[in-house]
Amino acid sequence: MMEKYIQDAMARFGELIEQQLKRVEKMAKQPEFIDYSKLDKLIIGVCGGDGIGPSITAAGRMILEELLRGEAVEFRGIDGLTIERRAEVNKAIPDDTLAELKNCHVILKGPTTTPRSGDPWPNIESANVAMRKELDLFANVRPVKVPDQGIDWVFFRENTEGAYAVGSQGVHVTPGLAIDFTVTTTGGTERICRQAFEYARKTGRKRVTAVTKANVVKATDGKFLSIAGEMSKEYPAIAFDDWYIDIMTAKLLDEKRRRDFSVFVLPNLYGDILTDEAAELQGGVGTAGSANIGKRYAMFEAIHGSAPRMVEEGRAPYADPTSVLRACVLLLEHIGQAEKAKLLERALDICALEERKMTVTGRDTGCTGTQFAQYVLETVERLKM
Repeated sequence: MMEKYIQDAMARFGELIEQQLKRVEKMAKQPEFIDYSKLDKLIIGVCGGDGIGPSITAAGRMILEELLRGEAVEFRGIDGLTIERRAEVNKAIPDDTLAELKNCHVILKGPTTTPRSGDPWPNIESANVAMRKELDLFANVRPVKVPDQGIDWVFFRENTEGAYAVGSQGVHVTPGLAIDFTVTTTGGTERICRQAFEYARKTGRKRVTAVTKANVVKATDGKFLSIAGEMSKEYPAIAFDDWYIDIMTAKLLDEKRRRDFSVFVLPNLYGDILTDEAAELQGGVGTAGSANIGKRYAMFEAIHGSAPRMVEEGRAPYADPTSVLRACVLLLEHIGQAEKAKLLERALDICALEERKMTVTGRDTGCTGTQFAQYVLETVERLKM
């Protein structure tokens, strides 16, 4: 019986290795980044996801349509990422929905529900993870800023590898043994590190920090750290250091030390953990947006969950759209609309942090997401005067 367990596990592991080697080959053949300025028309897909997603992305679309009025831009609404639809076809992303996504250049996406053990849904992969892999959105970029605490961080999280690459394809070797896998490739690591160093160079930032657990996870994390260190030699004007994920979670809370950090580059799982912690310092995950960048596609999203309880209780219209509106800032920056991005960012700071004439509480004690978005738009108009 033991021999049968081992043979089955080895066969499954072989399939995973073959799958990843094909991905490496495909990665090596990719073209360069798309130049949005050369497009006749930019297509922005608005994919509501599920739960509170449709409510908050509607607020984002309203603001983007106003800010991009007169530009060669087409907005397309994309449904199909509800948990009910995904469970019906037993896929992380239904084929027809994926085809719609691939016909866009840029996507504004709401949160999606990922089934957990015990949920009444099949064990399908996270729609987020699947989309990042299908569209090869390898760079997850998350800024966090708290000026009065000296915090001005930008995280470059590798998005397609690490512990999430084959997260739903682990092996139950025996009833008493389960094994998952983590993946690190040279090409995947080089491109995320290049993004981090180039961003630091272009924006005048002076430090890039790699975060791993290379002292323990020696093969994959060790490879990531080694590549980051070698690449740092190409950028002598930028200081490079590295920290282990456990102590880094502590140092983000160290009021003296955290002011030293600027740009982070890190594998997938660590990036997921650390950016949520960082967002909490800014005011919670509801205050932070997220960019997912690839060479052909880009996707922008809120970093919080789909909040199904709010929908069940009829509170979806009162969901806070701030996170997705912060994602809209990143979207505008990415498509070359830097001035409009700054305008929206400043308006959000005024509305959410300074004036606070309207507040979103998640209940009817506060304004609706649409009302808050309208307040932001009115503030944008004031700033233009």
